[in-house]
Amino acid sequence: MPTPTPEFARRPKAGLQRSPHLFAGSGAGTPAPGGGYAHTIAEREVAKLAFEHEHDRHDVVVGIAVVAEKRASLIGRGPTIGDVRVALDHFGLLSATSVDHHLAHPFAGLAHSYVAQRAFADAVNVDELVAAGDR
Repeated sequence: MPTPTPEFARRPKAGLQRSPHLFAGSGAGTPAPGGGYAHTIAEREVAKLAFEHEHDRHDVVVGIAVVAEKRASLIGRGPTIGDVRVALDHFGLLSATSVDHHLAHPFAGLAHSYVAQRAFADAVNVDELVAAGDR
């Protein structure tokens, strides 16, 4: 019966090794645990809004979810409904009766481009997100 190779003598697996240089800058961040849940909550909250152009709804859902996930990761927890409401309030959608072209314009194309989602999240001021209390 062969004996297993001891872990201390085994060469580290390439996928488990970390770089000594951490990447920082645009597009880098700390993902929130359960970030997909932000999308679920955002869908529920955005469903309550009336849209002038219904095709804008999906882009708004994705944009709100990305910002809510960013806020949750900055605080160090998973996303909550409070994060989604802070994101809605940040873009003036929490008190909007109808979402017209001007309110939906910043979200244009977010649902179809990961690069645009990252740029959108990077553009939101970190201090404003963290300072905003849960609503």
